[in-house]
Amino acid sequence: MPEVPILMPQLGESIAEATVVHFVIEEGAEVAADSDVMEVETNKATMSVTAPCAGRLVRWLVKPGNSYQVGAVLGHLEATAEEAERCGISPAPPPADLPHGVTPQQAAALSAASSGSDNRTQTPEARVSPTVRGLPVPAHASGASYLSPRLKARMQELGLHAADLAGIAGSGAAGRVTIEDFERFMAGLDRSRLSPASSMRVAVADAMRRSWTRPLATVGLSTPLEAVLRHRRTVEGKPGPALYALRALALALSENSAVAGRLIGDRIVHPTSIDIGFAVEAEDGVLVPVLRTANTGPFADLVHRYNDLVDLARRRRLPPDATGGSIATVTNFGTFALEWATPIPLPEQTLVLGLGTGRKQPVWDEEKQAFVPATLAGLTLSFDHRVLDGGAAGRLLNRVSKLLEDPAAL
Repeated sequence: MPEVPILMPQLGESIAEATVVHFVIEEGAEVAADSDVMEVETNKATMSVTAPCAGRLVRWLVKPGNSYQVGAVLGHLEATAEEAERCGISPAPPPADLPHGVTPQQAAALSAASSGSDNRTQTPEARVSPTVRGLPVPAHASGASYLSPRLKARMQELGLHAADLAGIAGSGAAGRVTIEDFERFMAGLDRSRLSPASSMRVAVADAMRRSWTRPLATVGLSTPLEAVLRHRRTVEGKPGPALYALRALALALSENSAVAGRLIGDRIVHPTSIDIGFAVEAEDGVLVPVLRTANTGPFADLVHRYNDLVDLARRRRLPPDATGGSIATVTNFGTFALEWATPIPLPEQTLVLGLGTGRKQPVWDEEKQAFVPATLAGLTLSFDHRVLDGGAAGRLLNRVSKLLEDPAAL
């Protein structure tokens, strides 16, 4: 019977590869069409690869723990011609008879070698370093004062960026890092305790490196939370202050979305929808689920959507349509008992709103002509200074704070 390849699917518009976690189906087992056969991990979530049609799993061509590009052949199913045709799949012909003791993988390698091709580019087990693709900021780094072509080539070979050389003392002219400095530094790493960085950690590092290529600034103020804390007790699900801040930001941006635009060349690209992301701490990193059109619909509906996305993010099960494409992010650093912070906007965003922990503080009451206790929280807005200035950022932040004083209207 013909064999049908199982391919690494396109798991999202910015996903170029995924890491194999484990096999759900072992070789020789029968599988149904669209059933889960493998679990893979991207820098955003853990997802399943499904069988393209019904059949018997002949072989796996990949190993758990390795990363493979989208479109790579992961394994083969043995299926009937009728089943393959029903699913609209053009099966590969069955492998020819092989000499005794020679596996299909060995035969493919021998064929590639005999044709003069580079076997390293043909084997599906070639290691692919996790990266983040599809972001508007170029990935090419230029943090060092000067990188020779030889050093650039060596760094590219190892998958390193100029930011990784921050800990190297250069011995060349004007303190430049030479190739000898680099090789000594790399050799010295073996004497240190090393641990592999997860794909999520690599993705976060790459995004922050891209973000830092822009001039960033932060403004902040203290905002009262008394009204929010009272109102949340009346709403099913008891939404946290971060969701109120997200809704307030969405409403403020719906009044003037230009401040959330992105500067591309000499033009500002205005957002077409008020889609707001929010930071959720996950294992070894941060995920940013997105609430689409967060400025519309009842606030109570937003609560259920928010809670569902938090749960999916913590389990790394976010669907592709719940990630990417947001115009701003809200992060609640108050959950770590922090009062103030200067978060960094994502590369494709201009704004990030931060919320600190609430503290009881004395506040002057004009009517009572006395100090009264109030719960205040630090509210910060970090922004791309190329797109807006301190005045526009301050007006936006004050508008968000004003909206938080009347949570029933959110």
